[in-house]
Amino acid sequence: MPPTDVTPEELRPLLFSLAYRMVGSVGEAEDLVQEAFLRFHRSGEPVDAPKAFLTTVVTRLAIDHLRSARVRRESYVGPWLPEPLVTEPGVGERVEEDETLSLAFLALLERLTPVERAVYVLHELFGYAHDEIAEVVGKSSANCRQILGRARRHVEAGRPRFEPSRERRQALLDRFLAAVRVGDVDGLVGMLAADAVHYADGGGKARATPLPIYGAEKIARLWAALGTGQGPYELHAVEVNGQPGAIATGPDGAVLTVLTLDVADDRVQVVRAIVNPDKLAGAAAALRAATVRDDGT
Repeated sequence: MPPTDVTPEELRPLLFSLAYRMVGSVGEAEDLVQEAFLRFHRSGEPVDAPKAFLTTVVTRLAIDHLRSARVRRESYVGPWLPEPLVTEPGVGERVEEDETLSLAFLALLERLTPVERAVYVLHELFGYAHDEIAEVVGKSSANCRQILGRARRHVEAGRPRFEPSRERRQALLDRFLAAVRVGDVDGLVGMLAADAVHYADGGGKARATPLPIYGAEKIARLWAALGTGQGPYELHAVEVNGQPGAIATGPDGAVLTVLTLDVADDRVQVVRAIVNPDKLAGAAAALRAATVRDDGT
């Protein structure tokens, strides 16, 4: 039997945070954590170090998942973006304001091999020592150091820049959404970096641009047209992976899009729009929960 002083509630947030950073999907991360707990409780003998046991199981499951996911993503339609993790502004129940949880950073981790990602996440984000990581991934400590070095180079080469002030990021998002609502192309151009890029993840299941769009004017015209040409909809301010973001809903209240902006130098550098319905369930649940709290029911 597992020790009684360690409960799922105590370890689940840490393990979810690890799994989500590994696989970039809320639902899949929850499934990996649940499977790890099932193995923990089904173990035939006492587990002396539950945290180490569960961390190891979650990491190894995530590595296996990523290896199979790579095959699936080769045939994915359009850009692939992580599944957004949505909370109300200021709530932060499951996330802290941390750029390593941003969609930009999670997309960057996709460039790493599964083992590189595991070594990097465990060492750089969770503070595990090389000998501990070696036990988890089944490599030598020296090999883990080499793997970490490669992973660091990949990450640092593409690490996104962020506006340090949350207030300024939120203000720019608010201005962006206001311009979208009225189709203000010039206003949008003025907020976008000249070399801004737009990614839309539809996965072949929703209308989305199949390739990235480059340039402030092209992106501005796209969003101005979306804002004025799709009928009535609402934009809701939320936190998306610890960063200011928005949810767009249709006339029936269904979630259509989750939007995030990467902001640096007082300009929008990257626009990310998730419209794949398979990745919007968590956003819909968060919005429903917020509505219930606002109604006081």
